[in-house]
Amino acid sequence: MKERIVIVTGTPGTGKTTLAKKLARKHKYEYIDVNEVVRKNKLSEGYDRKRKTKIVDEKRLAKVLENVIKQARKEKRRLIIDSHMSHYISPNLVDLCIVTRCSLKKLASRLKKKGYHKAKIDENMECEIMDIILEEAKHAGHKIKVVET
Repeated sequence: MKERIVIVTGTPGTGKTTLAKKLARKHKYEYIDVNEVVRKNKLSEGYDRKRKTKIVDEKRLAKVLENVIKQARKEKRRLIIDSHMSHYISPNLVDLCIVTRCSLKKLASRLKKKGYHKAKIDENMECEIMDIILEEAKHAGHKIKVVET
């Protein structure tokens, strides 16, 4: 891979983390887990009880990741950033956006295995059916590669 800054995005459960970690190991990239960045930088604004998930300040997250990317470029480090929100990073800072996809049957199975409740599974299934993340990444102007996991 010749790209220096790669983001891996997709609906939760489509294989982002598995793919990102494999690519990072194989190509000697630094792996960035955005969930860890959120935790470390206290970017959670509370908890959404209905969805059973943290509420993330996306603007503050984008600024933190922007700084991480700028520093990595300055130091000539290569990054793989893993998150279903990574496509919100400005395409001017990113060389490649990988969008993970998988079959709906596999997605439902993976989300059940992860312990997601029915409403969250339904929400993520709908997101995958409608290609929400792929469309958002395209709309943002990213150079995209779709990977079926």
